[in-house]
Amino acid sequence: MIAANWKMNKTIAETQDFVSEFLPLVAGVEDVEVLVCPPFTALSALSLALKDSRVRIGAQDIFWEGRGAFTGEISADMLLDLNCRYVIVGHSERRHIMGENDLIINRKLKATGLAGLTPIFCVGETLQERENNMARDVVGGQLEKGLQDIPAGALVIAYEPVWAIGTGVNASPEDAREMTGFIRDCLGKLYDRHWASGVQILYGGSVNPANISAFMAQEYIDGALVGGASLNPLDFAGIVRFKSNV
Repeated sequence: MIAANWKMNKTIAETQDFVSEFLPLVAGVEDVEVLVCPPFTALSALSLALKDSRVRIGAQDIFWEGRGAFTGEISADMLLDLNCRYVIVGHSERRHIMGENDLIINRKLKATGLAGLTPIFCVGETLQERENNMARDVVGGQLEKGLQDIPAGALVIAYEPVWAIGTGVNASPEDAREMTGFIRDCLGKLYDRHWASGVQILYGGSVNPANISAFMAQEYIDGALVGGASLNPLDFAGIVRFKSNV
């Protein structure tokens, strides 16, 4: 899976222009699941533009209640109505800028799963936590608290070291492999190893066309969550077509 997280970028017109340029660049790619998560305002236009393609649509966030007086929020039913099938939950920017804690993330994960949407559950440590040899404790804790009381089901995990997001400094492929392997072990202990072996684990953090092949060559990495490089159709197509770079 190669997933694009556009964050707070692209108008409806820019979204349409992106699709027009991007789809011909990835024509014929059938062994990579491609996902685009635009801003909420562009979901409808993206759904229409991609209706005859294999590219799937996801949302960048969700609220845990189904409806009600929650100004500015969006529900699972609203996302399903827009043909969304995936939802990013627990992104580091939601944690560190918007102040979301493990309890909020757990509620969002429950709402996502109950609605039949697949969460892309983001976990990752800060630079200070890594330098203090706390990376495993932090990531393990995020997994345990985020998935508390949630049965095994459709799930994607994205490992995104906070210090590598949008900085141009990515984790080494070996560091990413070590942590994604640890994540799979944690899932095996929280649930069971057979189920855990089937969970897709993505790497996110300054992924680009030049380094994607090195990450995808690692044993435990099943794809990438791409930020800045996903805004350019040529760059994102180069990531999607990583096998041709090998």
